Amino acid sequence: MMKSKISALSQKCKGIYCRPLYLCFIVVLLCSHDLYLKMETYFLQPHQESTLSLYNGTFETSENVITRDRMLDASVVAQGQRIAIHPDQWKDRDSTITQFTFTTGEAGTYVAGVSTKARTIELTADKFNSYLEHDGVLDMLEYRTQNNLLDQDAVESYQKHVKAIYQVGDVKTNDWNTVLGYPIEFIPQTNPYETYSGEQLAVQLLLDGQPLSNQLVYVDHIASNHGHHHNHDHSHGHTHDDHSHSHDHDGAAHSHGHSHDDAHTHDHETEGHSHNNDQQLRTTDTGIVMVNLPEDGIYYMRTIHMVTIGDSEELTHASKWATLTFEVTHKHGSGTHTHDHHGHDHEIPTWIFIVGSVLLIVVLFFIFRKKGNEAAT
Repeated sequence: MMKSKISALSQKCKGIYCRPLYLCFIVVLLCSHDLYLKMETYFLQPHQESTLSLYNGTFETSENVITRDRMLDASVVAQGQRIAIHPDQWKDRDSTITQFTFTTGEAGTYVAGVSTKARTIELTADKFNSYLEHDGVLDMLEYRTQNNLLDQDAVESYQKHVKAIYQVGDVKTNDWNTVLGYPIEFIPQTNPYETYSGEQLAVQLLLDGQPLSNQLVYVDHIASNHGHHHNHDHSHGHTHDDHSHSHDHDGAAHSHGHSHDDAHTHDHETEGHSHNNDQQLRTTDTGIVMVNLPEDGIYYMRTIHMVTIGDSEELTHASKWATLTFEVTHKHGSGTHTHDHHGHDHEIPTWIFIVGSVLLIVVLFFIFRKKGNEAAT
């Protein structure tokens, strides 16, 4: 019964837009499987201990770990050097999050990336259609709709490639635009840490090293609870309304049957968060999207590029997933700094003290001289 309802709703989807009621239904029913490199804050200090976490699920909730044998690459770029993260340096937390704890180096703009091997999954037609709708692969859903393929099962090969850009100290370096050479990859066109809330950030999407045009890209952000600390106080005034989503999963078979990793069973609540300005963008002919940065917070971009496979006896589709995360703060101009002058307002300037001292000595000299002359007479 549930499958028939999902199928009926899928066939009502026209173009790349769907009815809001259907979108709400899908969000509650299903669970995404994006992969993100996440940090509590992307503003760090030199020689500070911090942690990179791989979240496999949503940006707020990770459902299972990434096994080390899946990682084709894990590396950090800083000061012009690319350093590999050894598999043994990753640790699993609560069987859901894969983490790398490290100590930052010198001040600069850093890039971290993880690229995974391809995996294959078989899906029934209804489950595949639901997954396409939920994860935003709307062009493929439109293609299946127009070509009367909604009743066709799928065998998909998928791989995920994720990046994070973070700032250490106040010195900005040029590592932010490093191309890691992943099959699909976001490349900012300017340093995200020289771009501020209220502005736009141009980001290019590369597929196999070439600009990818007309590709759907999604951008969202959450308010940051761990901002960029300065000697003066900033009040951001962000609030969250706590809410929870409950998902029941039986082994590897999720509600939409799209299990991208190891089998698992659990119930969970997501932490309170606010999706303030979800952006659905398309890349230009040169692979560029202009990302709006309406307020301070942690921004995360995602895309899934999927194609049909016509010359394979095993596969029907292949997809490449990419995400990028970074943090944005507001510009700190001279007018935003507040300095503490208490205790200095009534200090005597040095030159007045010197002049006053000299005058006092002169006055005392004449007083004592006068008294001396009076005593002599």
